[in-house]
Amino acid sequence: MNDQKTQTEIIQRSHQRCEAFGVDKSRVFSARILKGEALNERLAENEYLLDIAAPFMDILYEAVANSGFFILLTDNEGCILRSKGDPDTIVLSEKLNMVIGAFMDEKSIGTNAMGTALYENKPLQVTAKEHYICAYHRWTCSAAPIHNSRGETIGTLNLTGASELLHPHTLGLVVAAVRAIENQLKAEEAQIKLNETYHYLKSVIESVSSGIITIDLEGNIKTINRWACSLLKVEKQELMNQSIGRLLPYWKDIYQQFRRGESFLDTETILPGPGNNKDRYDLSAYPIYGHDEKIIGMVLVVKGMQKIFNLVNKYTGMRAHYTFEDIIGESPELRQIIDHAKKISNTPSTVLLMGESGTGKELLAQSIHNASSRRREVFIAVNCGALPKNLIESELFGHEEGAFTGSKKGGHAGKFELANGGTIFLDEIGEMPLHMQVNLLRVLQEGYVTRIGGTKNVPVNVRVIAATKKNLIEEVRKGTFREDLFYRLSVIPLFIPPLRERSQDVKTLFNYFLNVKAQKLDKPIPRISDSLYDQIFEYDWPGNVRELENFVENLVNFNGISSFNIISTNRSNGFQNYSNGPDETRTADSGIKEFEPGGLSPNLSLEDLEKKAIRDCMDKHKGNMSRVSRQLGISRSTLYSKMKKYKLEVN
Repeated sequence: MNDQKTQTEIIQRSHQRCEAFGVDKSRVFSARILKGEALNERLAENEYLLDIAAPFMDILYEAVANSGFFILLTDNEGCILRSKGDPDTIVLSEKLNMVIGAFMDEKSIGTNAMGTALYENKPLQVTAKEHYICAYHRWTCSAAPIHNSRGETIGTLNLTGASELLHPHTLGLVVAAVRAIENQLKAEEAQIKLNETYHYLKSVIESVSSGIITIDLEGNIKTINRWACSLLKVEKQELMNQSIGRLLPYWKDIYQQFRRGESFLDTETILPGPGNNKDRYDLSAYPIYGHDEKIIGMVLVVKGMQKIFNLVNKYTGMRAHYTFEDIIGESPELRQIIDHAKKISNTPSTVLLMGESGTGKELLAQSIHNASSRRREVFIAVNCGALPKNLIESELFGHEEGAFTGSKKGGHAGKFELANGGTIFLDEIGEMPLHMQVNLLRVLQEGYVTRIGGTKNVPVNVRVIAATKKNLIEEVRKGTFREDLFYRLSVIPLFIPPLRERSQDVKTLFNYFLNVKAQKLDKPIPRISDSLYDQIFEYDWPGNVRELENFVENLVNFNGISSFNIISTNRSNGFQNYSNGPDETRTADSGIKEFEPGGLSPNLSLEDLEKKAIRDCMDKHKGNMSRVSRQLGISRSTLYSKMKKYKLEVN
């Protein structure tokens, strides 16, 4: 309670305000009383305060029952929301219109404990003539403001009785009741926040596309989201408050790791499913700490292995980038291959691509994948010739933990598992060791892989495209390639002709690479001399498109003058010699000077001479059209045209 001096000062200030407001001392009723819909709206707005305060008003009334006191609850503007008291006392207050809906602020009814406590924002007792209006001189009122958790005034609690009942403890009772109300408000608000937090966390847990399970120190499951139930193929009610031991027998070991300061992240784990099924999952675990920094539980994050594979593939670039539109060339031979490839793109059948190095086998494989229904899935390329023979089985089919020295902890998924749902491109399939071919054949026939050191069959849905530069039929004859695997791989065989057999594409590719390389190197497109053009289009290009591409890049770098040595293969004697390839130091007719046909009659016509020159040159080079065209100084297409004209055939 305020000391006398403070009390006097508070009452004086209040009376001064009342005079300023123009409050009539002879007033009996409040100047403002809500009724009907307006009252209902006011009560609805303060429903929360009413619900919290009502029990404490009842408790306070039990302490003052039959003593002539009544209790009033107001909102932050002084509007009475609830009254409680002895019946005869309530009747007296109602005669003064101290009813629900009446405003007890100073402006409406002058100085009183409720209105002045609101204005001063402190507990206050007003007795007898301290009231501004005469009608209230019979009362003693004790009121205290009610604050929410943010310190905002939301109402008052008041205890009123006859003035002769004045006692300091009356205000103490009111203050105690208000403190209880404020504590309950804080508790309710805290509970609301806890509920909100719970719903936030529940929404987050349910929205995460991974299985989330929480357990306590005894291993009892406290939370499990829908994803976990779906992954593990269980019902939520089956697991709630049950031991995690049936799913994760070594859960106690994880706790021990936490206590040693170790983590448990992204570990491949086998968890039991319905029946006797045991599936692989990626498991991570995180400790839950209490207020004293001691571990009180654990969060388990479970992910399906396929999801992990997809994520790994996404960020390691295991995607096909090329389509049929990226294949450059207009020759009938190439267009026919592309047409065939388009027709078989959407089938699951195995494809065998055959062709020399540099012809674009992987480019065609990626195009087939991107034209199929698997285009959104992974494309994994494996060079069977580049993998060490002792590791190829692990790379393709994976291994279990401890399968061999150096094997990864938790095991390792092979390329077939990573490619599940997509396409695997087995380049240089002819280099695969014979003992590995048996395992590959089993995968192709059965549709599952078995990791090294494991016994579980892992189903895989993979489209296989194989490629080779070798003659696999010859390899079968030599016994280095299994005949049954050859037939299983060559369900759809596609042969990509070398560049020398589709000379029409040389010009198209040359011009294409000229533009691409100039842009890449930020150089102008160089001027190419006519003689170099002729040599480029007459050259064999034994390295095919790859060789041509590298030659053009060299050409752009040196502004149209090639310094590039091209490796050409002498197919007649089986060795490689180095020449300057297409180079301006050679003339277009240099080859003809080397050929000196003897015994030519001066009476022969020019056409007869040309026919004989072609025939003799063909005999000399044993039908090697590339050498014939080069020696005669004409393109292959021109050579074939003249052979058709003179009805010449290769012997």
